[in-house]
Amino acid sequence: MINVEAAGRRGGGRGGSACGKTPIGAAAASLSPCLSAARNARAAVPPACCSKVGGLIKAAPKCLCAVLLSPLAKQAGINPGVAITIPKRCNIRNRPAGKKCGGFTLP
Repeated sequence: MINVEAAGRRGGGRGGSACGKTPIGAAAASLSPCLSAARNARAAVPPACCSKVGGLIKAAPKCLCAVLLSPLAKQAGINPGVAITIPKRCNIRNRPAGKKCGGFTLP
């Protein structure tokens, strides 16, 4: 099992990270439509966010967790406890419900 916290801190474009060959910064930037929903549990989740999250879960599910736990997310004011609920709020069927992401569990 990958240590997602370490993967999130790596930040470089090295292959073998939780985001594959995609630099974690690029993965985080692709999720920019999710910013308001990742800060506020009552905010509507935009369709563009759901699309990006769904694609990321399909391509590299561990990458989403790495992004949520990254220093970039913290700097952007993302609340990981709120952000982890986005896949459920988007009704993404293939989300890895019950999987741990740091101290959080994907609902």
